[in-house]
Amino acid sequence: MKLYFKIILIFLGLLIFNGCKEKKHSDTGLEVNNEERWIQLFNGKNLDGWTPKIRGYALGENIYNTFRVDDGVLKVSYDGYNGIFNDRFGHLFYKTPFSNYRLKIQYRFTGDQIKDGAGWAKRNSGVMIHSQSPESMTLEQNFPLSIEVQMLGGLIEGENRPTANLCTPGTNVEMNGKLITTHCTPSTSETYYGDQWINLEVEVHRDSLIIHKINDKEVLRYSKPQIGGGDMDAYTAEYKDSIGELIKGGYISLQSESHPVEFRNIELLELD
Repeated sequence: MKLYFKIILIFLGLLIFNGCKEKKHSDTGLEVNNEERWIQLFNGKNLDGWTPKIRGYALGENIYNTFRVDDGVLKVSYDGYNGIFNDRFGHLFYKTPFSNYRLKIQYRFTGDQIKDGAGWAKRNSGVMIHSQSPESMTLEQNFPLSIEVQMLGGLIEGENRPTANLCTPGTNVEMNGKLITTHCTPSTSETYYGDQWINLEVEVHRDSLIIHKINDKEVLRYSKPQIGGGDMDAYTAEYKDSIGELIKGGYISLQSESHPVEFRNIELLELD
C-alpha cells in the first residue's frame, strides 16, 4: 500500500512539474510558452532572411550597401550616399510575419547623421511591427503601414529624449480604453547618450496587447492596433477601405532614416 501511494505521489509531481514547464502567466495575465525556444532572426554573418525596401527603388535593391553586416553586427550606413540622403527612407524586412511573440534587439547609434537628413531623424530609428508586407509597398512609399517602436538617442545632456516610443504610420492604437490618434507617444524610459548598446524588448499579443521594454523595464503599453492613422493616401486603397480594422500580426522591419545605427542579437520567442 505504501508503495502504491509513493507511485501516485511521484506521478502527480511529474504532472505538476510538466505543467509548470510548459506554461506560465506573465505579468500581462496571458499564458506564454515557457520553453524559451528563441529564434535567431539575424545570424551575425549576412543578411539571409532579410530583404531591403528603400524608397524610390525596387524591393531587394540594397542601394550603396545601406544594410550590411560587419563583425557580427547589422549596420545601417550612409557612407556610399555622397552626403545626400534625399528622403531615401529604407526598411529591412524579415521574411516571416509574426503575430504573438517576444522580440529582443540590441541597438546603438553611431557617428553623425548624413547632412541633409531631417532634423527629427537625428539619432532616430525604429523597429516596425505588425507591418504590411514589403511586396505591397509602392515604389515611392516612405514607411510601411505598421506600428513603430521608435528608438531615440539623447542629443543634449539633461534634455529628456526617451526611447522605445510609439509611432503609428497608417495606424492607431488604444490606451486606457481611449483611441490614440497622435502620431507619436513617448515612453517613460530614461534618455541614453553616446554609442552604448541598449536592450530593447517588444512583447506582442496579437491585437490585444503590446508592451515596450528597455533594459528589462516596461516603459509603454497599449492595445488594439488598428488601421487608420495620419495620411491614408500614403497607403494603398485596400487599407483606406479598412479603417478601424484590428491588426493581428504582420512583418518586422528595421529602419533606415539618415542616422547610422547598429543592431545585434536579434531574437524572437513565439508565444502560445
